[in-house]
Amino acid sequence: MHLVASGSLLLLVDIALAGAAFTLGLWLRPWRTLGAGGPPWPWLVAWIVTPLLWAMDGRGATPLAQPMSVAPLLVLLAGWPLAVVALLPVAAITVLTGHGHWTDGLDRLVWLGVVPATLALGIGAAVRRYFPAHLFVYIFGRGFFGTLAAVTMAGVASLVVHPLPAGTAFDDLVVAKVLFAFGESFLTGMVTAIFVACRPGWLATYSDRLYLPR
Repeated sequence: MHLVASGSLLLLVDIALAGAAFTLGLWLRPWRTLGAGGPPWPWLVAWIVTPLLWAMDGRGATPLAQPMSVAPLLVLLAGWPLAVVALLPVAAITVLTGHGHWTDGLDRLVWLGVVPATLALGIGAAVRRYFPAHLFVYIFGRGFFGTLAAVTMAGVASLVVHPLPAGTAFDDLVVAKVLFAFGESFLTGMVTAIFVACRPGWLATYSDRLYLPR
């Protein structure tokens, strides 16, 4: 079902979600869990390129159905609090580099950042609670399928509340969202598998003690 929220109501929802996530992220003081060197450099690289990825639909000749979120990967690497706090400057840079009005940046912050990051956190908690503690469960459950589910659900929720582009159908856009989410989940799952094998310390959500069978 496609339920379009009014522009003013959607703006209020965006402000409420972004404000709540940012406030909670700061309250949890994510810097406490970081070492002296800060977050791992792959997290910094992913964070730096996120504004470019969020703006890809405006830079290409053919608008994308959904830019890459990157938020689930940021959550895996350094946790939800740091991810949602760091996504605010990502949205600001996206706007300052000429991609839309500040309301568009806020909208991207919520539907490409806060919502998929929060869904990835919830899915990760469910995987840890209901599935065996094994490294392949972590890789596939959180890295691949968790990202696929989080990005897909965020994309479909965005479709439900936003007006559809002219000449498009809701069902076709849902299929497009799933395909784009599958591509991002493949990349995130691959990166997760490499880091689990080679640099598990770069994943704040992974622990050998929890996921390696005794």
